[in-house]
Amino acid sequence: MNIPNIITVARILMVPVIVYLILTQAFAAAFALFLVAGASDGLDGFLAKHFHMDTELGAYLDPVADKALLVSIFVALGLVGHVPLWLVIAVVSRDILIVGGVLMAWMIGRPIAMRPLVVSKVNTAFQIGYASLVLAGLAFGILPETWLLALSLLTGGLTIASAAAYLLSWTRHMARALETDRR
Repeated sequence: MNIPNIITVARILMVPVIVYLILTQAFAAAFALFLVAGASDGLDGFLAKHFHMDTELGAYLDPVADKALLVSIFVALGLVGHVPLWLVIAVVSRDILIVGGVLMAWMIGRPIAMRPLVVSKVNTAFQIGYASLVLAGLAFGILPETWLLALSLLTGGLTIASAAAYLLSWTRHMARALETDRR
């Protein structure tokens, strides 16, 4: 296991700690550790790409770490009443859709090459930004409710748009696969 993979595993191990900190309302510590986790995501990617340390294991672990971190934080913040339930459901449902679609395609012998869509990258940035602002607001009391409402609506809209874009992409992939089979 190389350094980028060790960093990714460390990020995965931070997830339950961050969740615990949120659930016990230690928001400043949760925010700080969330920032460390975010920095580790950038660091492992930088090291893997620039020093040619990318591995197949890392290609699987990194998105798992990202999804585990974001989904867990949204669920934890939802449980303590600081993220609307509808947004938690949207975030969790989108990731279930993505993982389920990939697994289903693989199981029927039509594997999908997972390439993040542009809308998905924008969505992830907004989810990270929203979670960061909620945690910062809880830790330091710096974010007005109207901003949080606007950001939750924007983040939710992007989450739904991203799910729809993946669904459309997979539908096209499966249609092409069926067309190839008929020939």
